[in-house]
Amino acid sequence: MAERKKAKTDGKRGRPTVAKRRLRLQRTGLHEDATARLRSLIVRGDLAPGEPLIEADLSEALGISRTPLREALKLLASEGLVELRLNRSAIIAPIRQDEIEELFEAVSGIERVAAELAALRMTERDFDKLHQLQERMERLHHTGKLRDYFELNQQIHGFIVACSRNRALKATHDWLLGRVERARLFALSSQARWDESVQEHRALLAALKQRNADRAGRVLAQHVVRTGVVVREILDGRRDGVKQPVNEVAPHDDLATQQEDHV
Repeated sequence: MAERKKAKTDGKRGRPTVAKRRLRLQRTGLHEDATARLRSLIVRGDLAPGEPLIEADLSEALGISRTPLREALKLLASEGLVELRLNRSAIIAPIRQDEIEELFEAVSGIERVAAELAALRMTERDFDKLHQLQERMERLHHTGKLRDYFELNQQIHGFIVACSRNRALKATHDWLLGRVERARLFALSSQARWDESVQEHRALLAALKQRNADRAGRVLAQHVVRTGVVVREILDGRRDGVKQPVNEVAPHDDLATQQEDHV
């Protein structure tokens, strides 16, 4: 009884009781949408490594204020896609050789374990879906549709990790995904690597269907490591700047066009 009286007294003195407090939640939709949009442009090369990100221009292009934009840039910085600089504009993170090596070492380990678990835990429905994805991917390779192939390739990698039924693995993989995607697309600027990649995915599907966990893990780990090697080889030959493949990697939406004008 005494506590109730005290609570009421506190309210009269201008100190709201717990029951009367309004716990305001910050709106997250705007900065999450901005993060997703910018991540896509960065990963697919529409915003090039080293390119400055002018807040005023980005706010106008995205149709948002600077507050959610800054939150988006912080999130992208935590993913290694953006570099924040004191008293200067943020920039798109460069692709650095030493970071590429470490990144692909980590991802190859994650995806190896995921493939080993997936080989034992995938259902017949999972195998059917993966088979369909593989067939679609090979058709896109045959017709030279790089952007569509790339999107589907990423879906396949994510699907295999999800089939491990291990939430910790998936969460870690998701956190690295943006940086991995950007490097993988960069590697596909090599036609030879693109051809190799299709064959490696075919071997992976076969190992998974056989429920050969050891082989599935080795195939996927080697596939990821090989991609990292190709990225480093390309960087060795293009030290003056990173070039994205011309085929289907040009800006493809209104926002990308605005970025070319404003950023």
